[in-house]
Amino acid sequence: MKRQVNCGGVLIGGNAPISIQSMTNTKTADVSATLRQIDELTEAGCEIIRLAVPDMDAAAALKQIKSRARIPVVADIHFDYRLALAAMESGADKIRINPGNIGDRENVRKVAEMAKACGIPIRVGVNSGSLEKDILKQYGGVTAQGLAESALRNVRILEEMDFEDIVISLKSSNVQMNDAAYRIVHEKSDHPLHIGVTEAGTPARGRTKSAAGIGALLLAGIGDTMRVSLTADPVQEVLFARELLDVLDIRKSGIEIVSCPTCGRTEVDLEKIIAQVEQGLEPLKRKLEAAAKAGAPGGEDAHLKIAVMGCVVNGPGEAREADIGVACGKGKGVLIAGGEILQQVSEEEITGALIRLAEKTAGERYGIDII
Repeated sequence: MKRQVNCGGVLIGGNAPISIQSMTNTKTADVSATLRQIDELTEAGCEIIRLAVPDMDAAAALKQIKSRARIPVVADIHFDYRLALAAMESGADKIRINPGNIGDRENVRKVAEMAKACGIPIRVGVNSGSLEKDILKQYGGVTAQGLAESALRNVRILEEMDFEDIVISLKSSNVQMNDAAYRIVHEKSDHPLHIGVTEAGTPARGRTKSAAGIGALLLAGIGDTMRVSLTADPVQEVLFARELLDVLDIRKSGIEIVSCPTCGRTEVDLEKIIAQVEQGLEPLKRKLEAAAKAGAPGGEDAHLKIAVMGCVVNGPGEAREADIGVACGKGKGVLIAGGEILQQVSEEEITGALIRLAEKTAGERYGIDII
């Protein structure tokens, strides 16, 4: 088990849930715009937010932002250790640095000493695009081994200064290299890991790379906090991160719809039914997600699994495994809840019947009133 650090009340590592992070793309010195984006990200489910601090104006603005943000704020620092000191003076809950690029050892010591005095963690963030020259020379370019060596070397610098509240990230845009680097450090360090695939790309490509890269690590039990990186509105990063944790059965909330791909045996318009069910359940989905955030009765996860199956081959089995479901036949469907058959309805009645049954189940299980 990894060590645990506290980032503004959100625990990272140990047996804490995997937290979702993102980064604002506003100018940090623009306090109003930055706070608006943080609010949007918070509503989407972001639990830790990182801000770029490229200058003293941004470091000063951090104080106002921190006082009004509802989630922990991390300052992202490069090149100038004084920005890290100023960000901590402004109340940052964590700082992200690469000790190798903020000057000599004495500068790093000043940052470590202040972070220790403030009781905040440091994320050592290493990227494939900014490896030290000697490591590039040693390994003949950017490699997983080089990324791991850079991260561990910079962690040792802080440890030698008696600083232990460390989170490590070592990201590459190459999924295989990214995976190999994290696995090396996972074996060699007990500090918690911030995982992700850096510069993943456009929303479509970035989701694919993130699902492969982050998903593989999570399935291997690697990772304590995560960020999906997309060239898009950062809200999309958070929503996809939640979806990824959901499909991996790591953190479930909202509504999961299981549906078959259809084949020649399908005798209803399943695509139309699925679209209607998904749209009709959106209000309930939002309520379930809100209940999960608040801590729903019976557990922190408020979640319903709904199966919408097109024929009688796999339909009844999938529907019985879900909370509720329907197995369709020729122009009709059989509703199933809790593994038991409830009734048969016509194709035209399937959507309304499923939505009503989902609302009834959510009300009984989590005390949610959709009206």
